[in-house]
Amino acid sequence: MNYIIKMSLRNLARNKRRSVFSALAISIGTALLLFMSATIRGEMRGSLDLTINLYTGHLQIHTEDYKDANMSLKHADMIEAPFDISRKIESIDQVKAVSPRLNASGVMAFKNETIGIQVVGIDPPSPANDIYREGLVEGNFLTADDREGVLIGLPLAENLDLSIGDPITLIVNTSDGNADEQQFTIRGIYTTDTPGYDKVTIFMPIEKAQTITRTENYASLIYILLNNMDDTDAVKAAIQAPGYVIEDWEEMNKLVVLVEKLSNAMMFFFNLMVLGVTSTVIMNTLLMAVYERTREMGILGALGMKAKQIKSLFLTEATLLAIGGVLVGLLIGVPLVLYYAQVGFFFGDMGISANSGMMIGNSIYPYPTFFDVISVSVAALLITIASGYYPASQAAKLEPVDALHSNN
Repeated sequence: MNYIIKMSLRNLARNKRRSVFSALAISIGTALLLFMSATIRGEMRGSLDLTINLYTGHLQIHTEDYKDANMSLKHADMIEAPFDISRKIESIDQVKAVSPRLNASGVMAFKNETIGIQVVGIDPPSPANDIYREGLVEGNFLTADDREGVLIGLPLAENLDLSIGDPITLIVNTSDGNADEQQFTIRGIYTTDTPGYDKVTIFMPIEKAQTITRTENYASLIYILLNNMDDTDAVKAAIQAPGYVIEDWEEMNKLVVLVEKLSNAMMFFFNLMVLGVTSTVIMNTLLMAVYERTREMGILGALGMKAKQIKSLFLTEATLLAIGGVLVGLLIGVPLVLYYAQVGFFFGDMGISANSGMMIGNSIYPYPTFFDVISVSVAALLITIASGYYPASQAAKLEPVDALHSNN
């Protein structure tokens, strides 16, 4: 077997340029597949994390008829005495944060500008609001007793040239079907790096939101975050909320899960396409080698080398090209993925609505996994070696007498 490897190395060194470009094709394919796999995984993971943290929570309690899309303020569609229920849930060990929230639609007016917005009443001290507190870029966070202050998103502030202390007018729908108008002061400006959400969402303390919407002692939902997502089923079973619906993150994020499945399917076909191009390059390289070395194959056959040994020779060449190409591809792809996993790459506002049920940030952070490295490497190796089978079979079929009379 050693002489087969030595002969394969010698043959690859005969035409260094062709061997290098063939291995380079494998390297680029491997690095590209690794980067794309990590990028799609990172985008889906990031989207799910954002949707849970901004929109659904790991668990959510609401009435059977409540839908975020219509933001009903009818008492029959809301949770009565939400803080009493929240205090009971807080005692569960796996729970990180529980916070009643009140959602209402409305219009914001500033000077001659008006824009449709979503008002969210929150419990300011709750850890559930850490994502907004940590994303504060200017001003101060809300306090529970503030009755005139609001928190607005950075894209909204930039679009309307708003600053801390500026007065804005909110026209908010109420539970009796009318609208209430009141002036508020901007206390802080936040960003979650999710433009579709930040540019239409305004926060105020839940007590003030209840007052302006005439829903005192009611909330639209109870938002629950867990320390570990894997505890979802256990916590859901432990919650006692008779008369209300308890939904987990999988039930509320069916769109994200569906998009992830479609992305995985798309990635599968993308992998086939890239590996197909790579295998074509390798096959052409080895077929050219067979054509150029027909006379040499005849001499080897005349000297007693069997057909299966000739086949092994070409398959060994394909294997060496595959190993070299994959290793170089990993040396390129792994550092590239790890770098962008830290810094991300900026996409900006992708135009995803805050009510779409799927949050997309303005940057993508690839998420590398050991499984991706192994699966991409193995796939590239197997496809490359398999692509060498046909040229190797063609070489093995050559008759020594006919090959010796060849001009190649």
